[in-house]
Amino acid sequence: MAGHSKWANIQHRKGRQDAKRSKLFSKLSKEITVAAKMGAPDPDMNPRLRLAVQNAKSQSMPKDNIDRAISKATAGEGDDYEEIRYEGFGPEGVGVIVEALTDNRNRTASEVRSTFTKNGGNLGETGSVSFGFDRVGLVDYNAEIGSEDEVLEAAIEAGAEDVRSSEEGHSIYCAAEDLNEVSNALQERFGEPNTAKLDWRPQNTIELGVEKAETMMRLYDALDDLDDVQNVYANFELDDEAAEALGG
Repeated sequence: MAGHSKWANIQHRKGRQDAKRSKLFSKLSKEITVAAKMGAPDPDMNPRLRLAVQNAKSQSMPKDNIDRAISKATAGEGDDYEEIRYEGFGPEGVGVIVEALTDNRNRTASEVRSTFTKNGGNLGETGSVSFGFDRVGLVDYNAEIGSEDEVLEAAIEAGAEDVRSSEEGHSIYCAAEDLNEVSNALQERFGEPNTAKLDWRPQNTIELGVEKAETMMRLYDALDDLDDVQNVYANFELDDEAAEALGG
């Protein structure tokens, strides 16, 4: 049960320090609208919508925003959105997976390809990266909800497969198809999580020094900043020197 990667720790702190709230809320709203469009507009009847709403609440998204995003689906908005996955490479062969929700496939593909190129990476073929990742469910909690042993015991009872705990928090992994059930069980025990979502978990990571890490983080942030991009995943972590230099 190893700890979080150093990159995850940095992203966690960075996200709390300088999160772009309007852009984050826009992405959360889009996911809620699409989830409501694909199933019932009632979170209790729609697991994907329930998780989307839960994640929005964990980011302090106002209830009015959440209700408005659901209403867009019932009003017919979101019909044109399609889910697209892009795969590419960063420095040192780091694998990158980009998930997008878009109403213009050509625009998004052009933006993603250009962002890779401008930031030291290159776009690959679908499947060129994802084979090195596992599709799993992820539930994240802050460290103070309980000890590593307490969380591990609760996670096993809930049907989870792995727990990674550190001073930053607890990451609980489960089979993708079990995410809703595991999340519900953990919420009954610990309250609402910080995150409950499907995740791409790397089977192996590539350790980067300061220079390559800076390049990789620029690429990651540039991709994440694109309006059509919902999530970015990469299989790297920072070596000790890079973690000290970049992690603060």
